[in-house]
Amino acid sequence: MARRTITPVLGIALAALAFGPALAGAAVHPHKIGADEVAGKIFARPDTKVTHEKGSTFEDNITLMTTDKKFETGMYRSGPAHYDSRKKDYGVDEFMYFVKGSVTLTSVDGDVQVIHAGEAVTIPHDWRGTFDTKGYTKFYAIYSASGNAD
Repeated sequence: MARRTITPVLGIALAALAFGPALAGAAVHPHKIGADEVAGKIFARPDTKVTHEKGSTFEDNITLMTTDKKFETGMYRSGPAHYDSRKKDYGVDEFMYFVKGSVTLTSVDGDVQVIHAGEAVTIPHDWRGTFDTKGYTKFYAIYSASGNAD
């Protein structure tokens, strides 16, 4: 009889771990980004990840990461950069809204799109091409079926 009591309790405990704070009773709130943060102050926050690579600086402030790491949102600032995704799929579905700067996307078939501040673009996970910029700031939302959004 004790075994039947333990099994439901164990199931509830595992569900609490799997579903995180919402099931455990912690308050969950929307994440607001104010005008001063949009203007750049978000990157001064201590939770901003800063990366230096190939002579450029990249700053990422993640506003949401699901526990399964399949969905992520945030604000990102890039210095000059070139990404080559011609031989390998882009890997994630990503929506980007540019606040500053621009990016040039050149697909493997030669199609070229330039996305400027005030414009948005969606890149499918299986896109192949190059991504070139002199620098930009964007809002983004990423979905990764494999759980590699970060």
